Amino acid sequence: MNIGIVLALAAAVAYGASDFIGGLGSRRYSLWQVVLVGQSAGAVAMLGAGLMLPGDPVALDFAWALLAGVGSATGSIFLYRGLARGRMGLVAPISAVGAAALPVLAGVAFGERPGWLVWVGMLAALPGIWLVARDPVSTRRPTDAPGALVDGAIAGAGFGVLFIALAQISDGAGLLPLAVNQLVGAALAVITAAGLKQVWRPSRGVLGWGSAAGVLGALGTLAFMVATASTNLGVAGVLASLYPAVTVLLAAGLLGERVAIPQRAGIGICTLAVAAMALG
Repeated sequence: MNIGIVLALAAAVAYGASDFIGGLGSRRYSLWQVVLVGQSAGAVAMLGAGLMLPGDPVALDFAWALLAGVGSATGSIFLYRGLARGRMGLVAPISAVGAAALPVLAGVAFGERPGWLVWVGMLAALPGIWLVARDPVSTRRPTDAPGALVDGAIAGAGFGVLFIALAQISDGAGLLPLAVNQLVGAALAVITAAGLKQVWRPSRGVLGWGSAAGVLGALGTLAFMVATASTNLGVAGVLASLYPAVTVLLAAGLLGERVAIPQRAGIGICTLAVAAMALG
């Protein structure tokens, strides 16, 4: 199996585990506290690693990292807004599919031409991601649908921009640009939370939850960036967007949460899609 596919799947595992831990932490503390600590912890981890393993970044690498940070923060903010408004049943799958689809389109625009089996896998993964990310017990009023579509579309666009921008950072840039990416996310989280009058100043108890989620998220970002050097951007984007399946499986295995039939179907479809992309 192509190492890029393995790394993209590793990114999905890291992102999914990060969301699982961050979600648990958000049940106890303000989600903005968790996000700020997570982004800051990720920045510290990448800064330390970058100083120990220096690369040769240029100004353009930091510019792409800044754009990635804006995309990540935008995706998280609108995803959380959908959660706060009780629209997660639509926002989560729309954002996940958007995050997968945009890198595919960008890859085609950049001249990537995957084989037909890879195309089958990528296209099949989209409904699989939708089914996995869909919350089967979510309730919402019909009037919530337009707002959910907007929140989900913007969140998906943000995460898609994150993936596309990460892929443009040069192979020899090292890890310092990723520290910038995390710092931008932290800064925008504070600005947004303050503007919305939300609690964002971290308390002592949130440090463990936020730090664990943040370091895992940063590792996912690193794995994705390295993956794009060995496989197509579209393939890497779709595979990394399988992270909701990891979150669902962790919740089932560790918390005993029930995996709904549509989610099981989605996981099955995603498994077949990964196989098709690997064989292609």
